[in-house]
Formats: sequence, structure tokens, C-alpha cells
Amino acid sequence: MNSILVLNGPNLNLLGQREPDVYGPETIDDIRLVCEERARQLEMMISFEQSNYEGALIDQIQGARNKHDGIIFNPGAYTHTSIALMDAILSVSLPVLEVHLTNIFRREEFRSKSFVSPVAHGVICGLGPYGYLAALDAMNQILSSSARNNRESG
Repeated sequence: MNSILVLNGPNLNLLGQREPDVYGPETIDDIRLVCEERARQLEMMISFEQSNYEGALIDQIQGARNKHDGIIFNPGAYTHTSIALMDAILSVSLPVLEVHLTNIFRREEFRSKSFVSPVAHGVICGLGPYGYLAALDAMNQILSSSARNNRESG
């Protein structure tokens, strides 16, 4: 059974309260619950985490190396500022899918630059909470393809 770290960055703990006209009415707990349900359907295990601290996010990414098979990551505002998170992703050699509730390319210009995207397997943005479910489905495909390729080559 594949294990996925679903990691959320700063201010996502305030979903449902913070700018609901931009981020929607759903809370982080609402998103966690639908992710847990989809993970059960896909026969995956997930660990759903959130932190407002860059170092804690780095620790989670580094800790995923021997614990999880992939990472779904909404880095929040650190998307646009954190080379350290980019380096942490590079250090773990796991597939990473970057997720954003909003379409970062339709917002302020500074939000269109991501330090995570160049090292992510893929990016899902602008789909609201559904983006997390799409990421779980995509990660399931990525890991299934990888396992199939390993069996065929081994």
C-alpha cells in the first residue's frame, strides 16, 4: 500500500476564514477528510500535515524519504520565495505534485514564479479543493506506472 505525505504550507490552517472569496469556504479539515476518503478508495495511506514554518516543512519533506512513496505539496506563499524547500524536494528523490487552490498564474505577477514547480513531477492549480483529489489520483497513477516499470525491468 502506497503512503503519501500531503503537506500544506503557511496560512492554509486559516482556510474557510481567510479570504473565502479567493480560497473558498472549505477548511483545511474539510480538505483532509475528502483526501482521506479518496486515499481509502485508492487503497493508499496518507499523512496530512500543515505548518506555518519553513523549517518544519523542510523537516517533513526530508522525513518523507524513508516513510512515504510520494508527496503532495501546497507550499502556500513559500512557493514564490523558498529555495530551501526546492532543495529539500531535490534531496528526497520522491515524486512531488505541487497543488494550489487558486490559479497562481491569474493572480498577482509575483505569484506566477514558483521555486517548487521546476522540481515537481507536476503542478495542479486553480481547481480549489478538487486539486488535492486530482493530485491523489495522479500520484496513484505515477506510483503504479513506476511499480510496473520496475517489475518489467527487474
